Amino acid sequence: MAGHSHFKNMMHRKGKVDKIRSKLFTKLSREITVSAKLGTPDPDMNPRLRAAVQAARAANMPKDNIERAIKKSQGNIDNSYEYSRYEGLGPSKIAVIIEALTDNKNRTVSNIRSIFQKFGGELLTNGSVSYQFEQVGLIKLKKNLLTAEKAMEVAIESGADDCHTSEAFHEIICKKDGLNSVREGVEKHLKDLDFVGLVWNPVNKVQLSKESFDKVVNFLEQIENEDDVQNVFTNFEVDEKILEGVSVH
Repeated sequence: MAGHSHFKNMMHRKGKVDKIRSKLFTKLSREITVSAKLGTPDPDMNPRLRAAVQAARAANMPKDNIERAIKKSQGNIDNSYEYSRYEGLGPSKIAVIIEALTDNKNRTVSNIRSIFQKFGGELLTNGSVSYQFEQVGLIKLKKNLLTAEKAMEVAIESGADDCHTSEAFHEIICKKDGLNSVREGVEKHLKDLDFVGLVWNPVNKVQLSKESFDKVVNFLEQIENEDDVQNVFTNFEVDEKILEGVSVH
């Protein structure tokens, strides 16, 4: 997935993953709690919760943390968390879509707007940049679980539109309205899904220079470090050679 994956891959190679692990666990726990609250606390009967638990396991979240997040959904805590989406233009005019789970929209939008302003960007109204993206269903499978040929076969048989194989995953792409049926088809072959959800796939992409890339990365880091922010999607591309030579502050 274009710019977002480039950023994630670069962060991993720079050894940043451990430094943001606690924040990642917080975001994953929140998604588990909200998913369990919106449906049933049984992952086998709740596809969204099952996907959230699988994502937590893939991030090596301890089992106790996962169980605690599910139990939290049955109490009176976090009742007011709700989904919010924000759109804007970041550094170098990259289009940005931000998904958040928040109990205070005023706080969230204020924090996000200040980061945009700090980097010379602008937070806009919804619909301002989303036309540059297509929302699709995405199912990620660990690459070592099956061959690329088998992954494509499973994807086609399940009704998906396409399947791409990256360094670590097979990524099955489908229409957003068909995500649940495709997931059910894939689970007939493999239960261990690394990610299931809707993502914003860029249609129009911005190519970044080496000079602008460092600023964009720092901007995205600050956005993703916001506690309420769950997902960030962008439309930038960057040459792999640039990734090897840019330092992250």
